[in-house]
Amino acid sequence: MKMNFARLTGQLAMLHRDREALVNIERKRRFTYAELHRFTNRVVNMMRERLSLRRGDVYLCILENDNLSLLHAWTALKGEAAVAWTNYRDAIDEHRWQVEFIRPKVVFLENALLDRYFDMLHERGIHVVCMDPPGTPREGLSCFTDLIEGVADTDPGIESDTTSDILVYRFTGGTTGKSKCAQYTMDNWLSNRDSFYAVDEHWLDTGTRYMHMAPISHGSGMGMLPTLFRGGCTVTQNVPDLADWCRNVQTEKITIGMMVPTLLYRLLDMAEATAYDLSSLTTLFYGAAPMSPVKLRQLQQRFGNIFVQVYGSTECIQRVSALTKADHFTASDERLGSAGRVIAGTELLVVDEAGKELPPGQTGEIWLRGRGIIPGYFNNPEGTAAEFENGFWKSGDLGYLDEDGFLFIVDRKKDMIITGGFNVYAIEVEAALNSHPDVAISAVVGVPHEQWGEAVHAEVVLKPGGHVSQEELIEYVKRSIGRFKAPKAITFVAELPVSVVGKVQRRQVREKYWKGHARRVA
Repeated sequence: MKMNFARLTGQLAMLHRDREALVNIERKRRFTYAELHRFTNRVVNMMRERLSLRRGDVYLCILENDNLSLLHAWTALKGEAAVAWTNYRDAIDEHRWQVEFIRPKVVFLENALLDRYFDMLHERGIHVVCMDPPGTPREGLSCFTDLIEGVADTDPGIESDTTSDILVYRFTGGTTGKSKCAQYTMDNWLSNRDSFYAVDEHWLDTGTRYMHMAPISHGSGMGMLPTLFRGGCTVTQNVPDLADWCRNVQTEKITIGMMVPTLLYRLLDMAEATAYDLSSLTTLFYGAAPMSPVKLRQLQQRFGNIFVQVYGSTECIQRVSALTKADHFTASDERLGSAGRVIAGTELLVVDEAGKELPPGQTGEIWLRGRGIIPGYFNNPEGTAAEFENGFWKSGDLGYLDEDGFLFIVDRKKDMIITGGFNVYAIEVEAALNSHPDVAISAVVGVPHEQWGEAVHAEVVLKPGGHVSQEELIEYVKRSIGRFKAPKAITFVAELPVSVVGKVQRRQVREKYWKGHARRVA
């Protein structure tokens, strides 16, 4: 089926003409629905007319949230060239790899990166577009504001096939290995929009002000189209600073936010969380990593029953499951550790190693099928063949469904520890460690052991002023989840490696213990 996405946003512009649609905090830009529609039309027309970006071409964005919002889904789905979004805070080596892999015709770049990035891009024949006037002109460099000057804001008139034309590329997080490049159609993005509306709770409406501090190149950006189609406002913050976030919640009367659990834990201990008025918040989404039920209870006591857990992935951008506010209000501590119930529109199987469906209560790999599943990885037929089967994506997550349909994510397959023939799930051990009042966060990995193959080991960051010994903490875990699951040793560290979106990088913790050893489990 063909669709002209600009007509959809044009209809929204007529419906919500003067409502605020987009606010860029650091850039001090504000767009109404009518203004955002006309502006994004101009961007697409500029890319076609002045950069010659056409069907089959790729342009890549290395941009902070404020600028990336101008080239996000509401622009990308209007055009014919495909956009690749990458995280602005990735290292230059990661960006270099992404550029070489995706081979973009044009790169949109923050001016702050020009001196370090321009030569690398120019020598590959890439046209570089910086977002502000450059201090020094360079051959092969254009300025976004110059390019868009005088371009018509009329409908670009582009029709795309909703299920076959690739319009967006995103790189996977790479927390368990080298990142892959996921490719998306328009229908993938519309399924993400629809999945926000497929629950009994209504999180989004015309009064919504949804702020994004996490990179909108990644999971946070999944909230942008659902907010747009409900008549709400998207607010972007560039700097990943929780104190700024608190101040901006108060100033912009933010109603919705999204954070990974590690940031929510920090929010509990921040003076700014009480110094600023955060009472406008009605919903805080969390996901991407497991939440400690003990800390979740503390967050509820502090901020109210405003929390919603959502489960999804790069390869499945529709919401797979949700632990709603109503669920949080009534759930036992055990169910607070779940990912909620499967959302209508997602087909979910829990299977054994042979791909046979397992009954409730039995742990296996989670397979997903639905409109949000990507058609495969770009330029990676081996990865596509290994991870996709009969329309299902094999998530690599281990979990189970209980008798009432609550989904429990037990661990990643690669994070399961096999010690003395027993399976130990890092997530479960971390939850026990994190429930201790002196623990801020932890990472649990398997380390080499001559007798057992692997031994459970933990790296732990204590809260400021926290005092607990290794022996006391190990005994605490033994009482919580059993002797054989408890760490054999604990290393106290000042910090843990985290990704640019705040996920603890277990892979980096694990690798230093396995140098010179053959890994015995996948």
